[in-house]
Amino acid sequence: MQDHYQAAGAQNARRLFVYNGGFLTQSRVRRILQLSGYDIKLGKPGAGDMIGVWGNSPTAWRGQAVAERTEAPVLRVEDAFLRSVLPGRQGQPPVGLMLDQRGVHFDPSRPSDLEHLLASHPLDDSALMSRARNAIARLKRLDMSKYNAFDPNAPLPEPGYVVVVDQTENDASVTASGGTKARFREMLAFAQIEHPGARILIKTHPESSFGHRPGYFDAENEDARTTLFDAAVSPWKLFEGAVAVYAFSSQLGFEAILAGHKPRIFGQPFYGGWGLTQDEHPVARRERKLTRAQLFAGAMMLAPTWYDPYRDQLCELEQAIDTLEAETRAWREDHKGWVAQGMRLWKRRHLQKFYGGYGAIRFEETPAQDARVMCWSGKAEGHDVTRIEDGFLRSRGLGAELVPPLSLVTDDLGIYYDPTRESRLEQLIAARADLPEDARVRARALRKRLIKSGVSKYNLPGALPDLPEGHRILVPGQVEDDASIRTGTGAVNTNLKLLERTRAENPEAMIIYKPHPDVEAGLRAGTLPRDEAEVFADLVAEQADVMALLSVVDEVWTMTSTLGFEALLRDIRVTTLGAPFYAGWGLTRDLGEVPERRQARPDLDGMVHAVLIDYPRYFDPVTGSPCPVEVAVERLQSGDIPHPGLANRMLSKLQGVLASYAHLWR
Repeated sequence: MQDHYQAAGAQNARRLFVYNGGFLTQSRVRRILQLSGYDIKLGKPGAGDMIGVWGNSPTAWRGQAVAERTEAPVLRVEDAFLRSVLPGRQGQPPVGLMLDQRGVHFDPSRPSDLEHLLASHPLDDSALMSRARNAIARLKRLDMSKYNAFDPNAPLPEPGYVVVVDQTENDASVTASGGTKARFREMLAFAQIEHPGARILIKTHPESSFGHRPGYFDAENEDARTTLFDAAVSPWKLFEGAVAVYAFSSQLGFEAILAGHKPRIFGQPFYGGWGLTQDEHPVARRERKLTRAQLFAGAMMLAPTWYDPYRDQLCELEQAIDTLEAETRAWREDHKGWVAQGMRLWKRRHLQKFYGGYGAIRFEETPAQDARVMCWSGKAEGHDVTRIEDGFLRSRGLGAELVPPLSLVTDDLGIYYDPTRESRLEQLIAARADLPEDARVRARALRKRLIKSGVSKYNLPGALPDLPEGHRILVPGQVEDDASIRTGTGAVNTNLKLLERTRAENPEAMIIYKPHPDVEAGLRAGTLPRDEAEVFADLVAEQADVMALLSVVDEVWTMTSTLGFEALLRDIRVTTLGAPFYAGWGLTRDLGEVPERRQARPDLDGMVHAVLIDYPRYFDPVTGSPCPVEVAVERLQSGDIPHPGLANRMLSKLQGVLASYAHLWR
């Protein structure tokens, strides 16, 4: 499908003449049109050319006037129904557009491409309907709407209220349906009369809340049981507590349908007239009855043109959701600001990119008491600090060599490698014991891609040595003063003890010992002399490709290494002698002491989703923006990421020297 889109844009471009500066200044809109096969031009159209206008905007008349004189067909462009984190007036580009050659979706005076699709498309493909239901469930789980600058956990009134949806004054979708202040007051009166004992919440539009444009309701419409509600909340959670929904032509009416309501509609929006609404002014030509999944498939999957900014190509809805999920998570976690404590100078620039997209991070050693403080996990003290740490798909190169990470985890409870206290990751793993189908599909695809590409945490080069025949057990060495060893191991807490125990339990096995790459590079503690290792190991695989090793071994024995998790991804049996984050859930053989609180039993798909999708955040160094895990994997696979300069490498060596002499100051 994507190749088809690209070919259409490159080979069959049709000249599109525009008379609105936004088509030229908004690079995202221009790029989507280019990829969709339109070559934007200024001037007078000729035979075979088209004219582009933005919906029924105040400037649309210019293009319409030229179209009438030249008889050129018109392409009406509008935002798709899943747009961005912030409203467009705050400068954020859309993730998709509606490109309509018949009309515009919100104008009922004539059929639009969307209305034609909903009326004539079979909408009976089982795979399409399954995708639609999965996407609805995912949007609900993510609390995702057209705009997404809200806190999903924001407080709501007690359930039992009626929602009346306001809109911005003289919005094109309102005037197209004949909307006036009197019509909006009529809608409010119906809600009050039909629900005499209920509280009425007038939900204001986000652009009104941000002060961009006024709505149709104000304080004069409030009374003892009617209040303006301008809190930035999840529409999904708002509708959960509602007993009824009233809307004119707002997209919230569409989202109310998806949330299970049959809203009463006073305008003639695209979603009215298909049997899913109570229509005060029905559109006579709309006679077909649709299910929620069919309406969603048409409006969100078939009609829009979605854009993938990471790959610079058109895409399906699912990839657009991936994009907006990453951007929305960054806003929700970062918009209140961070104070970073105890951060080394070389990390600050990258952290600013990672967490400072919606407000600069302040680097302070003594933050104010009410500050939201983040700190590198090894330096965190107290319970009111959010700990950050490298993610599990980190970089092409070692953190100890100052290679910046593509993924970081933030944990407001503990940190994943410390089993002495519950971490946010533990809660996420437990929650994924019940995995929705769409999440399972994504986790399986991610796991398959990781195996096929060989992408791992550090993605270091190496060779595969000649291996002994027999039942092969891989024993990954670790940094012996690493925090995961200090907090997550018992009697077996050194590389030598790990090898000794593995040999004692497996006297006939072919044991392969792989030193930790940080230790091999001379940057961290934990060197085990070859002659000592060879007492218990059949092979010491120095500088070997660890992913290649995983492809030829039968088991992995480890203390707390993340290599055990990567072995699980490949269906390799894993025995733990410590308490790594992936132990204790029924997926590993655990000889160490794991926390009793790990009682949930997720399958491998659930574990993958929690560990690689839910817990970390990812940053794309190419676009300089938050990204989904799949994009991070592609960057790691291709090597399309910046590498540290000479100064970073020299500084990392200096850090290694200082670390090796640190015992003199202890």
